[in-house]
Parts: sequence; structure tokens; C-alpha cells
Amino acid sequence: MILFLTNNYEITKPLVLWLKKKKKLIVFSDKIDLKTLKKLNPDLIISYNYRHIIGKEVLKKYKIINLHISYLPYNRGAHPNFWAYVEHTPVGVSIHYIDEGIDTGSIISQKKVVIGNEETLRSSYKKLHFHMRILFKSIFNKLNKISPRKQKDRGTFHFSSELPVLKKGWDTKIKDLKNGNW
Repeated sequence: MILFLTNNYEITKPLVLWLKKKKKLIVFSDKIDLKTLKKLNPDLIISYNYRHIIGKEVLKKYKIINLHISYLPYNRGAHPNFWAYVEHTPVGVSIHYIDEGIDTGSIISQKKVVIGNEETLRSSYKKLHFHMRILFKSIFNKLNKISPRKQKDRGTFHFSSELPVLKKGWDTKIKDLKNGNW
């Protein structure tokens, strides 16, 4: 059984539906704890757009895979899509194990994604999630055979509170973010 942790069913729905065809799946949005995990006894735990920090006691007993729309180690934390363009760091998606840090765990797989300058934050966000689903599906049957690798660089990190107010919000063009015109 797969336990799928998410707080954004709209964006994760295509992957949820795909996984349901593979194996029994439980979608969970509340904060996970040891008692619940012992009761559910999952074979695999996946976190994707899950807002809760997972406690140390859970991480000591369970391996949890996280799907993050950044090219780690860059843009850990909140709003990775925005920060990649503003800070001119690589754009992409990463699948990694969760450890006690935020988006600092060993990388299972990742992929750089090209986003055009005329795209917007909204369209690039959807594109990154599309590529995340493709990457995850391509490695799903090999998960136990992939040797994860530690993140080498310090990278970057941002809190949710650091996101500035954007004049055009999610419709801000990528070229404007890159040029500081937001």
C-alpha cells in the first residue's frame, strides 16, 4: 500500500490516479504521526505538495520520498518556481528522500526543465508539475534499485514569508522575473 501525502489534490490528482492503477493507495492530508503510520503500515510513503513538517520520530522509522519542483540543492523550501528565475538558478524537478532538513535529503532522481521567457509563473508551475509526473513515472518501478546521492552544494533556501507581492501575481512573465521587473 502507498501512502500519498498531499495538501494540493488538484495538482497531484493525475499522479494519484496513475498510482491507484498500480497499487492500493491512501491519500492523506493531515499531519502524519507514528500511531497513524503503524496502523496503515504502508509499503511506500510519497510526499508531494504536503505542507506539514514530518517529525524526527517518523523519519527515524520510515523512508519517505518527496517530490519537489526545484533542481536541488537550489530553491529549497517555499516558492521554488519564483526563486529560480529571480536568482538565476537551475530550473527543474527533484525526487529525494526526506531527512531532518527542508529539502536536503539524498536525491533519487532529478531533471532540468526549460521554461521560455514568455511563459508565466502560472504556466511554468504547471509545466514543472507535468515534468515531475513524467520523471516519477519513469523511475517508479526502479525505486528500490536507484542509489540516492547526497546533495553536494549548499544551494539556496527560502521561507514562504520571503515571497514579495507581485504586480501581476501568477501571471507575471518569466522574462520580467529574470529582469527584476515584478
